[in-house]
Amino acid sequence: MSDWIWTIGGGGEIGLDRPRVMAILNVTPDSFSDGGELSSPEDAAVAAVRAEAQGADLLDIGGESTRPGASRVSIDEQIRRVVPAIEAIRGAGVGLPISVDTTHSAVVRSAVGACGGDGASIVNDVSGGEEDPEMFSVAGELGLGMVLMHRLCEPGRDSYSDAYSTEPKYGDVVEEVRVYLADRVSRAVSAGVSGHSIVVDPGLGFGKTVEQNLALVRGTGAFAGLGAGVVSGASRKSFVGRVSLGRESEPVERISGSVALSVCHLGSGARVFRVHDVGLQASALRLAWRIGVGDCVGGGP
Repeated sequence: MSDWIWTIGGGGEIGLDRPRVMAILNVTPDSFSDGGELSSPEDAAVAAVRAEAQGADLLDIGGESTRPGASRVSIDEQIRRVVPAIEAIRGAGVGLPISVDTTHSAVVRSAVGACGGDGASIVNDVSGGEEDPEMFSVAGELGLGMVLMHRLCEPGRDSYSDAYSTEPKYGDVVEEVRVYLADRVSRAVSAGVSGHSIVVDPGLGFGKTVEQNLALVRGTGAFAGLGAGVVSGASRKSFVGRVSLGRESEPVERISGSVALSVCHLGSGARVFRVHDVGLQASALRLAWRIGVGDCVGGGP
């Protein structure tokens, strides 16, 4: 890639000439790994302060779980969860860029407008902008950064990667995901979003088997150039445990495997790492970068 700058809202920029850590702060009761841990805005603020100290480059705040089987959450409830968390985080003095994890443009507007407009500057849309026809135009109007992800189906109809009774059908999973993401980027740009404001996420764990997820990691180079960079979202997911432990596992058992996979994904071309375990991930990625793990796809020390 020739341009390693991700432009975000408020005139901000995030250089992707090195790995960047996106700390997961779910203000939900039912997320697959950390549901219920941040039960108040004050909890979210404490977690944000800790994440910043541990090396996070940005925060991703979600008010609706996207785990397989999750129930949908109304727009009003998402706003009720997310906006006070953002206000508490800013009130605690954390100035990191904030991404709001939602598929609804009304939630985006509220998250951006929090703290007198000093709220979110990025939208992380797991539907690739498909659920809300206003998402792209709102992101363009507000000048936001965007994460556009591929998923096979909505969470309520999905299964964990290591628990499919019928394997999701892809002719070539890497090429099909690439074509989909290229189309979503094109539609976003046509609606007014800058191409430099978009990063793409192949959607590890969203409608893919264990082997399909691994193929997407190996094939990350196919997504480079679709936007400003590629997101790695493997943290604590079931396929990581199936490969690293060889069995079913609980999310907390998958931490070491998640760190190892992030390093591998860095070598394949990912630059933004959406993670639960900020300190471990940041230190591992920093070390991997210093020894040149990213050299094979450009960048590196």
